[in-house]
Parts: sequence; C-alpha cells; structure tokens
Amino acid sequence: MLAVLLSMSFSEESSSSSSSSLNGDAYALLFNALRLIPISHYLLALSLLFVIVIYNFLEFHFVEDLFSGFRGSPVRLTFNSSSPIYDGVVSKCKIVHGRYLVTPWLSSPHIQTAFLHFFGRPPCFSYRRQLFRLSDGGMIALDWLMGSTGPGDFFHANNFISKDDTTPIAIVIPGLTSDSAASYIRHLVFNTAKRGWNVVVSNHRGLGGVSITSDCFYNAGWTEDAREVIEYLHHEYPKAPLFAIGTSIGANILVKYLGEEGEKTPVAGAAAICSPWDLLIGDRFIGRRLIQKIYDRALTIGLQDYAQLHEPRYSRLANWEGIKKSRSIRDFDNHATCLVGKFETVDTYYRNCSSSTYVGNVSIPLLCISSLDDPVCTVEAIPLDECRANKNVVLATTWHGGHLAFFEGITAAGMWFRNQAFIYQRNLQ
Repeated sequence: MLAVLLSMSFSEESSSSSSSSLNGDAYALLFNALRLIPISHYLLALSLLFVIVIYNFLEFHFVEDLFSGFRGSPVRLTFNSSSPIYDGVVSKCKIVHGRYLVTPWLSSPHIQTAFLHFFGRPPCFSYRRQLFRLSDGGMIALDWLMGSTGPGDFFHANNFISKDDTTPIAIVIPGLTSDSAASYIRHLVFNTAKRGWNVVVSNHRGLGGVSITSDCFYNAGWTEDAREVIEYLHHEYPKAPLFAIGTSIGANILVKYLGEEGEKTPVAGAAAICSPWDLLIGDRFIGRRLIQKIYDRALTIGLQDYAQLHEPRYSRLANWEGIKKSRSIRDFDNHATCLVGKFETVDTYYRNCSSSTYVGNVSIPLLCISSLDDPVCTVEAIPLDECRANKNVVLATTWHGGHLAFFEGITAAGMWFRNQAFIYQRNLQ
C-alpha cells in the first residue's frame, strides 16, 4: 500500500514538473515572439490608445461630425404650443430653425471653452464708462460701447444719448467674475452695437476695476443691482426699448429678476445664455468627474482672485483663512458668500438663488439658449417642463457648443449664440 502511495506521489510531482516546464516554455516562446515585433509598432499602439483615451476624456465628436457630412445638428426648441412668442417672433428667426455646426477643429466642448478663454480674439473697441452709485452706497461700472478700430471699422460714438432717443438699449449682465473686458462679452456687445443698438454692460460689484464701497457683494442670485440699473435706464431713456442679455451666472440673475418682477419690469425682451439654472444640481455636477473638477478649481481661483482685490472687507465680513484655503466653489461659498449674504448653509444659498424656480413667473418674451454638452452648466439642471409651461419662454438647445463658446465657421470667426440673441430681440420690436 505504501509503495502505491509513493508511486502516485512521484507521478503527481513528475506531472507538475512537466506542466511547469511546458508553461515556462510557452512564456519563453511568447516573450521571444513579442521581441520580434518592432518597437515602432508598440509606439504606434500606445499612441492610438492615448488618442482614444484623450478623445473620450475631452468628449470630442469630430468622428461623429465627419460621418454626418459636417451637416451639424438641428436646434431643439422647447416652448408652449399656444405661445404667442413662438408664433409671432421665434417662427420668423430662420437661424433658430437651422442647424449648428461646431468649428471642426474645436469639436470638443472643453476645447471650445478653453479656446474662448485663452484665444477668444475679441473685437477691438473702446467703452465709455459711467460710474453708477447704488442705493446702499455701492458703486458699479456701466460700460457703454463707443467705437471700434478693428477689422470692418464702424463708429458708434454715442457720447450722449438724449432722453427722446428711441434707439433700443441692450443691457448685458456678465458671468461669474467676468466683466466688460471678457472675450465673449466683447463679441456679444460688438455684434449687437454694430447693428445700430446702444449697448451697456452692467459690471458686477467689485469688478471692472471698481472698488467695493459698501458691505454688499454680488452673488449668483443678487438681483438688486440689475433692478436698480434697469429702473435707472428706463427713467433716463423712457422712449428707448430696453432689452437684457444675461450670460452664465448673469443669465441666472436675469431670469431670477424677471421672475421676481413679473409684469412690473420695464424690460421688453430678454435672452439668457448658458444659465446654470439649478445651483444645487450644478454643485453636484461640477464635483462629479475629473474634468469637471478642473473647471471647479479654475473658477475657485477666479473667485479667490476677486476676494483678494477686496481683502479688507472680506477679512472683516467673512472667513478669510477659509477663503484662502478653498479648493472648490462650494468651499468659497461656505467661507465667503454665505457669511456675507447671510445664508444659513451653502445648500440654502443654492436653493434660494436658483433661477429654475422663478422661470415660471417670467412675464415678458424670454429666449433661453443652452448647450447640451456644456461642461460647466449641466443639462440636468435645465427646467424643461417649466420652460414649456410658460407661454413667454422659448428654450433653444444645441447638441454642442461648450460653455458660452458656440464657435462656427472653419476659422472660428463666428459665435452662433451672439447672432441668435440679437435676431430674436430685434424681432420683438
């Protein structure tokens, strides 16, 4: 019996040794085969893998555009079926019923957005500055378009506007930490003014080179400054139709203001471009993926730079050490916005200041433009049902466009949204 067991054990050891030897030979053969493949092939494979990873990470859509023959995608319209605004105004805007094609070499929402920030190529013109004192003692800059020395020169030298002037006035409200010098603002202002309108940029408190002169700071839902500026312009130029255009956070402020005022506003028509709509949803979105966290960090640095300009007041009114250590917009809002604005929590601030809860009360024609691939303001926050329920609201969404970019043409010389906003408001006259 013992002999049998020893024999079986020896047999198993031999089998295991033979199997290991075979495996070793197989690995050796595989290794030798791999060594025969040229290094250039490995580099090519790694390059291809890198391109695929970057293509997906930056959400490129060049291949999709190529297969569609670079026809672009149709603009999706959301509106109330009995809306007089659609029948009387939007139906006449051919550009809204066309297709939008992104500049082929900018076929990524992130590349578009970055290109706007770093290479926006703003038109060259000068503003006429008017310092406007607010009721609480604060001061903001109203920048009026003066003229241009760039290509296709035109002069819009309105040094003085009479009270009887009937030329429409477009009020532009910039985005977070942006002012009248921002590339997208200059594109929008230039395009509107060259068609004969007077344009004024209502800069936020503490921006545009103007110091903070009261203990009030602007935030995503601060509508008091817009309200005072609009009332002032209406009183100063009673015969001039007033139109308003808000971008990003400025769009959120504008829609919230229009919802608060209802029929009392003197504004004849408005456009909200790339609004964040629901700040709470936006907060969750911007911290979800690595690419969004990059935007979060970049915007936070912008807010910290803004706070640095007004350190004496922030040091007294907010948590200055917390502001300096902030790594996200939420951190900044916790240490600065909530303390200055007297909000109990950050979520309370986001809920109270979200324009999505006010859009249902808008009582004037409002065009809302959003990109479904906006890397900053998520599509999840767009209040589709609320926009559809309000007869005064028309929502236009594009598949692509990035955040406030919407570049078009082979040289990226055009920005689709700036034409859209103007044509819509012109048709309201």
